Amino acid sequence: MKRYKQILIGVSFLIAIALFIWGYNFLKGNDVFNKQTIYIAKYHQVSGLEVSNPVLINGVRVGQVSKIYFAPDMSGDVIVEIMTHNNFPVPENSVAKITSADLMGSKIIDLRLGDSPEVAQEGDTLTTSIESSLKDEVNAQVQPIKRKAENLLASIDTLVVAFHTIFNESARQNLRESFDNINRSFNNIEGATYSLDTLMVTEGSRVSSILKNIDSLTYTLNSNREQFTAIIDNFEMISDSLAKADIQGTFNHINETLNELETVLAKINSGEGSMGMLLNDDSLYVELDRSAKELNLLLKDIRENPKRYVKFSLF
Repeated sequence: MKRYKQILIGVSFLIAIALFIWGYNFLKGNDVFNKQTIYIAKYHQVSGLEVSNPVLINGVRVGQVSKIYFAPDMSGDVIVEIMTHNNFPVPENSVAKITSADLMGSKIIDLRLGDSPEVAQEGDTLTTSIESSLKDEVNAQVQPIKRKAENLLASIDTLVVAFHTIFNESARQNLRESFDNINRSFNNIEGATYSLDTLMVTEGSRVSSILKNIDSLTYTLNSNREQFTAIIDNFEMISDSLAKADIQGTFNHINETLNELETVLAKINSGEGSMGMLLNDDSLYVELDRSAKELNLLLKDIRENPKRYVKFSLF
């Protein structure tokens, strides 16, 4: 009986140890009664991922992170061992992406299944990626707005400085004077409009008469369209005749004639020829003047003493 109790105590102790080991591994996520497959994922940084964080496929937990350690090549990369508990086939081009499980920043590994017909084997290294955190997403969205706001503030500051520079006391005075001038201009326009209205009222009959005359003139022009067309055709014929005439040859002939006349006048001025001698030598004038005087004396003597020149005889 005593021996039976000892055996029972030993068996109970072994069962307790086995339950403790199973419970410890179960709490760590290790199921000693199911087949487990280990995949390797290599990250440059793990963004807060810890051992025992879940591994999901399409939202279903299929495993957990079993180990996290630095790569032995001293590159600073982090090696993550992913342990799955079922026999679900994982294509070799699947992606192990670290994502946020909630707004608190808890991390999980989401296995994004690929389309390769080849299945990854235990110990294979999967392709990895890291989802941007909420902070990174907010920063990515806020940064462009921040830059635009900074540029806007700089533009506003420049605009304010420009306003302070432009709208000084002198500029404000000029602006007031400009508005006064504009106001006076509008008053002048209003006065001109009133005068025009008054003119249209008082001179409406004359304006109507002018419009009637314009209408009559338009009717006359329209009625004599054929005559105006004939006049225009005549002008076109004259223009064609002038275009066909040797105007250039005529002008050349005139130029030659003028040149010859200029040569003759030059010779006359220089005293060449009879005309030149007549114009430039006064001896002929003197002789003519003396002959005229003698002729006058002769005529006078004839009037006073006709008997000297005319003799009458009857027989």
